[in-house]
Amino acid sequence: MSMDKASSSSFASANFVVKFNGLNYEEWSEQIKFSLSVMSLDQAILTDEEPTAITDESSELEKSRYETWERSNRLCLNLLRMSMEESIKPSMPKTEKAREFILKIKEQSQSDVADKSIVGSLMSELTTKRFD
Repeated sequence: MSMDKASSSSFASANFVVKFNGLNYEEWSEQIKFSLSVMSLDQAILTDEEPTAITDESSELEKSRYETWERSNRLCLNLLRMSMEESIKPSMPKTEKAREFILKIKEQSQSDVADKSIVGSLMSELTTKRFD
């Protein structure tokens, strides 16, 4: 597969990810992680720490690891941000590391569970209540 076809295929995969709307973390997270793994870009969200920055003394292996991680991190962040509803983007965490970004979103989503259940109850009541 040529690089252009691989890029097109990767972009097409990313377009099938459900948009994160603040209420669908589990579904969004599952789809985004799958898409990143299919595109071989998931290294930045799988590793706890980024590789050591490149110096003049860095070996070829260290340089390669850092460059691979940096590319994965940059593309992951772009895809994560692209897969969000425009209305919630301003409230998303400000970070330059994909793993940290996705973990913060998870924390925010879990802290809002009680609020979401209240909203769900109120919406249910509102849609089923009859007024005379």
